[in-house]
Amino acid sequence: MSFTLAIVGRPNVGKSTLFNRLVGKRLALVDDQPGVTRDLREGAARLGDLRFTVIDTAGLEEATDESLPGRMRKLTERAVDMADICLFLIDARVGVTPADEVLAEILRKRAAHVILGANKAEGNAAEAGVLEAYALGLGEPLRISAEHGEGMPDLYTMLQPLADEFDKRAEADAPETEVDVDDEDPDAPRAITKAKPLQIAVVGRPNAGKSTLINKILGEDRLLTGPEAGITRDAISVQTEWDGTHMRIFDTAGMRKKAKVQEKLEKLSVSDGLRAVKFAEVVVVLLDAAIPFESQDLRIADLAEREGRAVVIAVNKWDTEDDKQDKLKMLKEEFERLLPQLRGAPLVTVSAKTGRGLDRLQAAIVKAHTVWNRRVTTAQLNRWLAVMLEQHPPPAPQGKRIKLRYMTQAKTRPPGFIVMCSHPDKMPESYKRYLVNGLREDFDMPGTPIRLTLRGQGDKNPYKGRREKNAGALKKHLGKGRG
Repeated sequence: MSFTLAIVGRPNVGKSTLFNRLVGKRLALVDDQPGVTRDLREGAARLGDLRFTVIDTAGLEEATDESLPGRMRKLTERAVDMADICLFLIDARVGVTPADEVLAEILRKRAAHVILGANKAEGNAAEAGVLEAYALGLGEPLRISAEHGEGMPDLYTMLQPLADEFDKRAEADAPETEVDVDDEDPDAPRAITKAKPLQIAVVGRPNAGKSTLINKILGEDRLLTGPEAGITRDAISVQTEWDGTHMRIFDTAGMRKKAKVQEKLEKLSVSDGLRAVKFAEVVVVLLDAAIPFESQDLRIADLAEREGRAVVIAVNKWDTEDDKQDKLKMLKEEFERLLPQLRGAPLVTVSAKTGRGLDRLQAAIVKAHTVWNRRVTTAQLNRWLAVMLEQHPPPAPQGKRIKLRYMTQAKTRPPGFIVMCSHPDKMPESYKRYLVNGLREDFDMPGTPIRLTLRGQGDKNPYKGRREKNAGALKKHLGKGRG
């Protein structure tokens, strides 16, 4: 990435639409109502042969207090400070507003390079607004339409010389490095590196403290937080090195009960969070210590297990608890009873406010990821299977015992096993649970989802008749030779 481009402007001028077009994906939520975007969202952008980082920001409003708009403004100003170039968008159909004039003054003082973009400039209705934009004193406005992709070649023309300048500066400052040869075994567990960090999604109900927890991990106020429930809307990803482990952490919108989710925007936010769960490797289910294991918490944890993710249960706001020992005992008992499918998964108490317990949370995440990648050899599995069959033979439906002949591990992430047997359709779920629980206990795979598949082999012997077949073929061959 040669440079960083921040897209700034008033609410509802099309910043997120342009962000999605530059990254080539619908990453940012887009809706007709203003103020959808609240956090900073970064993405890898592509425009012609240019590769750069683009930042989608909240709409700048004239608020300087500790209200929600005021906190959003501070995050946007931070994006202006960290970006190499600012693309200032106005709505060409509305024209220049007093708020645009205030923002132009801020950008003149804080940004090194500013490009003025007149968005929604398709058609004659935008002509007057484009002409008004000259009065902002930021040069000739760039006519674009983020929705229809118009003006992208002109944007490329303006970014190209700036990109060359940043590349030359980076080459001058870069130290000489040796090139490493990648001889990694493709079947080995994936190495966690800065280029390929561990993917983590933090999920939970609204106001559980997800954004506050991630800010504490980062050591800075990177995500928008506050007492209001439902502040986070987009699934925002941030990359960090946490105690020596490179991680990409996804902050997700709070997930309420489906019946309570009525607004279109909240539905989009929840679906964005569910997509983050599917792409994550480890899912941290964050509970509120005051009201843990609500029905929605159980649904969220069950969703992560069904998606095959490694799961860590974190109980937040532990600093507010007085009788910690009794509460912890109660939490463990409730966890075992309510989430048997996650038996053995780590349960960690933390305080996002004070930072207590974050070291234990990091260790639990790394261990859960290791277990999620665990592989067992076929020889070990079949010796183990023989012992399990001897201790508890499978049932005999209709007087015919089910025979388990062979077992192997087909995949990891999560661990998946295949058992070749007779009559797989007649195997009761209770016996499958017996095998899964045995795998967890004997091969140290607590908490991780385990997939066990039974495949039928019938009573067929793959070697039956091979000797007679080979003898017949040899006799036929010899007969031809004598002729």
